[in-house]
Amino acid sequence: MRRFKFLRDLQPGDLGDNAEQFLERHASPLCIFIEGEDSARTRAFVTLSHGNEPSGLLALFRWLQSGRRPAVNVVCIVPSVAAALAEPRFTHRMLPRARDLNRCFKPPFDDAQGALAEEILEILKVHHPEAVVDMHNTSGSGPSFGVCTFEDRQHDALVSLFTRRLIVSNLDLGALMDISEYSYPTVTVEVGGREDEEAHALAWEGLCRYFEADDLFAVPDADWGIELLRDPIRLELRDNVTLTYDETPQVNYDVTLRKDIEHHNFGAVTPDTALGWAEGPVTRLFTAQDMGGRCALAQIVRLENGILYPARPLKLFMITTNATIAETDCLFYAVADDGTALGAV
Repeated sequence: MRRFKFLRDLQPGDLGDNAEQFLERHASPLCIFIEGEDSARTRAFVTLSHGNEPSGLLALFRWLQSGRRPAVNVVCIVPSVAAALAEPRFTHRMLPRARDLNRCFKPPFDDAQGALAEEILEILKVHHPEAVVDMHNTSGSGPSFGVCTFEDRQHDALVSLFTRRLIVSNLDLGALMDISEYSYPTVTVEVGGREDEEAHALAWEGLCRYFEADDLFAVPDADWGIELLRDPIRLELRDNVTLTYDETPQVNYDVTLRKDIEHHNFGAVTPDTALGWAEGPVTRLFTAQDMGGRCALAQIVRLENGILYPARPLKLFMITTNATIAETDCLFYAVADDGTALGAV
């Protein structure tokens, strides 16, 4: 069963007054084809994989309203329309009991989200784009960054259209970017918090550069001044461990993280930076594995007198203060304070 509605060369009058009205008109996953000046080439733009991440949709809607024509064909994929339209609008990452779509791009495709991911892969296979940008908002407020599975000039060039910070990670979580190694240059772009005007502006400006560039990879030896963060480690909660965020430890929870912890996004933390409170040992509360599958908790966090600290100087990112996301995905990612990978001890 086809889940996507296919639209082609929409005119400004076809759209509605705003992005929300546009989604309401169709109420299904959308694949929008925009013909370019060079119709022999195609790029792909994926957005709204999570229903609470609207910046890419807002940028795409603005482009469609403008009536502008891209340099090459663009196939735009907007999958999580139902989650976005669930009340309250643009607050649900996915529908209740549904899997995270950006963890579904590898077999088995045996549920509704898996089937949706498989159809996205089929759309990309048909169009065989020269590049794929998958745009997201960060779970909390924070600076922009890109993510890819391996670094080369093509991935650097794509990320540089949006940001100067790149995470290189091959965690193989089933994200869309995992297809890059064997298909097309693919990057995830996190433009910032979903309620941040700066994120909406960056999404628009980057989308224009991506749609309008005649050659995305024109400068073979360019130095884009990108800050690299390699092979981050995810700090995750163990099953049945309870979490909250507050300014003081909460006795009814196993772990209390500081309310302002997201202020450490992409900043260096030292072993005396208090992250929160917990009752140990840390091995009962958390899991963390390096790229070799070995336990790396001793490199990430330590407990002293009930206070949770970094185990060593670190750079943390993708920190969220949304307990649901933290419980179902991870608390944060970590690398050494110079951006290099951490090893297990």
